[in-house]
Amino acid sequence: MDLEAFRTELAACRLCPRLVAWREEVVGRKRAFRGEPYWAKPVPGFGDPQAKILLFGLAPGAHGSNRTGRPFTGDASGAFLYPLLHEAGLASKPESLPGDDLRLHGVYLTAAVRCAPPENKPTPEELRACARWTALELGLLPEVRVYLALGRVALEALLAHFGLRKSAYPFRHGAHYPLPGGRHLLASYHVSRQNTQTGRLTREMFLEVLKEAKRLAGL
Repeated sequence: MDLEAFRTELAACRLCPRLVAWREEVVGRKRAFRGEPYWAKPVPGFGDPQAKILLFGLAPGAHGSNRTGRPFTGDASGAFLYPLLHEAGLASKPESLPGDDLRLHGVYLTAAVRCAPPENKPTPEELRACARWTALELGLLPEVRVYLALGRVALEALLAHFGLRKSAYPFRHGAHYPLPGGRHLLASYHVSRQNTQTGRLTREMFLEVLKEAKRLAGL
């Protein structure tokens, strides 16, 4: 299987009835996007197939990537993330729009859950169900050396993927945990509006994490 075949198979996934219902139910609910087409399917990863850095988020936003079909695109999280990826030399331009020619350099974006959950809170069962897609997708990215988890849930999903105990790898912003084979696990606060508009996560804080990821990845 390659990434294109993965995306085709993923798009047909209906493993989680609650998420299937919600990702379709929210279409047209937000006045600003009423009448716009929605992706309303599981959102595949986006980025460089030869990426050395993986950014691992939580789940699509109901009116962000659930609408656009691209991770961190169409909402406040993306408006914060992509300019910093560009500033760090990891993106060809500072904005992500559906169908544009944006290219990521050395980095790939995906998430622990690939369908939008109500209140941005997937259940443990939904996280476990989507773990099969994590295993497939990460297996198709053999060059990754740095895994950057955005938030506690994303970190714990990666730890489960690697078969590591959560208690040995506590979440904190800026955490750095060496992994076998010369790989690295980093953690950051999520780039959500809740964090960025309250000052819990600043541009400078996140840019520092991106620079550390680049250094560890040899980029």
